[in-house]
Amino acid sequence: MKYLLMVYVDDALLNALPPGEFDTRMHACITHADELRAEGTLIDAQQLEAPATAKSVRTRLGKTVVLDGPFAETKEYLAGFNLVEADSEEEAIRMAAELPWAQTGCIEVRPVRDFDAVRRRVGA
Repeated sequence: MKYLLMVYVDDALLNALPPGEFDTRMHACITHADELRAEGTLIDAQQLEAPATAKSVRTRLGKTVVLDGPFAETKEYLAGFNLVEADSEEEAIRMAAELPWAQTGCIEVRPVRDFDAVRRRVGA
């Protein structure tokens, strides 16, 4: 089953890291991602730009409104994701716990819905 590991970070905690620690963690993260990709369990991983670059789009009653910034004010923000293939939720949680960003933020683990099944159900 596929799981999305959403990486949330807190700038205050990242900025409190000793000099060079962020790069050390990023290097370990990339190296580990390469290993998981070679095993076939990592499907994709990407970083996101800072929340200040985000646009929030809402359409209500036929009117579209575009606002600068993320959906909600929060200390932690979505910084990236890992799309993985795992045999169980426990395995996906183990993979999330191995990410160094779990120490300075949060890794949300969420199953990916079988979109092909939805497509078939709605006849699309």
